[in-house]
Amino acid sequence: MTTDSWIALAVLAVAVVVLLLDRYAPIFVLTGAVGALMFADVIDTQTALSGLSSTAPATIAALYVVAGAVTATGTFAKVVDRLLDRPRPMLGFLTSTAVISAVVPNTPLVAMFAPRVMRWSQRRGADASRLLMPLSFASILGGVITLIGTSTNLVVADLVVQAGEEPLDVFEIAVVGIPVAIVGVLLLSTLGQKLLPKRTAVADDMEQRGREFQIAARVSLDGPLDGRTIADSGLRNLDGVFLALVERGGDSDPTALAASPKTVLREGDVCCFVGDVARVVDLHGIDGLDPLEEQHVSSAEGPGTRLFEAVVAPASNLVGATLRSANFRGRYGGAVMAVHRADGELGGQLGRIPLRAGDVLLVLADDAFGARWRNQTDFSLVAAVDEPPPERRSRSWLVITATVAMIVLASLGVFSLFEAAVLAAVAVVGGGAISIREGWRAINLNVVLTMAVAISLGAAVTVSGLADQVAELVGRAESLGFGDVGTVVAIMLATIVLTELVTNTAAAALMVPVAITIANEAGTDPKMLAYAVLVGASCSFLSPVGYQTNLMVFGLGGYKFTDFTRVGFPLTLSTLVTSAIVLPIAFG
Repeated sequence: MTTDSWIALAVLAVAVVVLLLDRYAPIFVLTGAVGALMFADVIDTQTALSGLSSTAPATIAALYVVAGAVTATGTFAKVVDRLLDRPRPMLGFLTSTAVISAVVPNTPLVAMFAPRVMRWSQRRGADASRLLMPLSFASILGGVITLIGTSTNLVVADLVVQAGEEPLDVFEIAVVGIPVAIVGVLLLSTLGQKLLPKRTAVADDMEQRGREFQIAARVSLDGPLDGRTIADSGLRNLDGVFLALVERGGDSDPTALAASPKTVLREGDVCCFVGDVARVVDLHGIDGLDPLEEQHVSSAEGPGTRLFEAVVAPASNLVGATLRSANFRGRYGGAVMAVHRADGELGGQLGRIPLRAGDVLLVLADDAFGARWRNQTDFSLVAAVDEPPPERRSRSWLVITATVAMIVLASLGVFSLFEAAVLAAVAVVGGGAISIREGWRAINLNVVLTMAVAISLGAAVTVSGLADQVAELVGRAESLGFGDVGTVVAIMLATIVLTELVTNTAAAALMVPVAITIANEAGTDPKMLAYAVLVGASCSFLSPVGYQTNLMVFGLGGYKFTDFTRVGFPLTLSTLVTSAIVLPIAFG
């Protein structure tokens, strides 16, 4: 190995370790890696900035505007409701999700569908956890049917072009994407439902925490609860809310007391409840209890306010911070009334709970809270508990027309994918389906910038010579007599492992140069291994942190971390086997 290759390997190893520690957002880690390689003279300035000159980030930005118009007009909302109302909704719902995800980026799609699934489940008394994880997985499967299904696909396509290969076609990936999606959806509808454990909240059984939130309220001075036992106060028999803990001694050094029926409440005690989101507001009506966010709520309640569920993102400034230290009310303009953690116990006052990625916050804020914080780095999902109907439903025809035209023009070669996406974005904004301000807010800048940096990092792997060295190791599957099948499996396995360890975009950026080098040395079609990387990076099912849509539903569904591994393993295996069969036949 050359000196540049060793330096690149060392920088990438440090970047992977930092990403595993999950203390910094991927955008900062990847930018630091590119900067380090540039200052070490491994790459030049042009290579370091190659991602910014690429059309891929701008293409996904335009697609986010189109997806924002889909949300603003509720284009597919009725489709979801009708599918869920069918006697056996699972197969039809997952199939439709996969099909729509082929033309609408899956992250905004899940952000639109997940709240509707939650509200439908509440109306029907159904278990939302049976639908939310399959929703995320189906959107991921649909994302590999076309080149515009995910941002990772566009990163792969751009790196292939940078390597001097022929551009990937919009629908060419469907050769492998459709079989993968069909097998995956069938598995989710059958075996997946049996493997997925029930995670519904049960008020009388606190071992099943499901959709329960942590809520805290203080006993009022000289109120009717001061001096009474928990049993006498009636706090043991609340509908849907359970008193789990009492804290005494003030905020500086409180003492935790077991919430037994004989515990006597005193002025200043903090009662920590767990309960269903629908019952949280009921605590505000109990005489003698002051919710700890009451000072905020009283100034926020009134016309023009509503409740939102906000899922903390991995790159959020809230991760590791408390509501108090983050000054949540001042920074975000909303009052956190409750906190829910899917696979962990919460105890103590809300303001002192260190937040984690995937935590669901119940926020009381003005109507504009969702518009302000959707597609921002701090939250994976922001949805109103009682979402109003879309205001521009009559513009749905425009969104569908623009989307179909974009796909047709790009697939026929009339325009490039970038040009077709920009035209579609201009059409939905100019036609009034979404305003300019809403369109700008619909763009997830974190995804766009991460794509740009990942493309630069992928170019650096090639320029440094590291791709050639890794290709020599990974390509030994060819010499062992396994041929194209063995090479595809090796590439996909390496990509899948990297995706679960870091991020899918970073995994694609690292593996595409390696795959192209292996293909050139073996004399096989580079597209075969490029698509192997694409499917391996996009199809992340083994953990909630491997893909953003998984994290979005992690807290909402009340899942445990191992639930994703349990359901995702057979799905990952089927994706690997299907790809290893189809790709060599189509491109070998």
